[in-house]
Amino acid sequence: MPIQVHFDKIFDKWDVSDVEIRDIGLEGHISLQPVSALHTGGKHAKQQFEESKVCIVELLINKLMQSGQNTGKKQKTYKIVKTAFDHIHETTDKNPLQVLVDAIRNAGPLEETIRLRFGGILVPKAVDVTSQRRIEQALRYIAKGAQKCAFKSKRSIAQCLADELIAASKNAKCYSISKKEERERIARAAR
Repeated sequence: MPIQVHFDKIFDKWDVSDVEIRDIGLEGHISLQPVSALHTGGKHAKQQFEESKVCIVELLINKLMQSGQNTGKKQKTYKIVKTAFDHIHETTDKNPLQVLVDAIRNAGPLEETIRLRFGGILVPKAVDVTSQRRIEQALRYIAKGAQKCAFKSKRSIAQCLADELIAASKNAKCYSISKKEERERIARAAR
């Protein structure tokens, strides 16, 4: 009997249809289109703005692989995210995809600083962040927060990732929210 893959569910468990993206700016950049194995190899991201066609769960998996012990280990990172999603559902009784979308919305900074050169001096200037960069930074902060939590700890990386996503979705105190607030505080000072 052939294995049936449900293309409307992620990890063959979590339904995409009931996930609501509450931020208008992020709506066009968060893709919830599930694929069979969450491993496209970046087939969509050949041009500048095509990254928004890659599933958001795959982007999270890729961010977790960028540094630390999981560099290049896609299957291991896939299992970490799958276990974290199961833990999120057990803890909050919500769809983990909704928790992930809410965490990205809350952890992405709205403004940051750039450095402008006037003559021989560098002057910081506050600018708004594009939606794609906001998603990328939110995923980076979430992944880094989970890795920092699990480093030299008895807790697994899946447990730490689940806790980071839950806290960020509730806008509670966690690594990703504190980094976002730090970025926005520096931008407010540079106005």
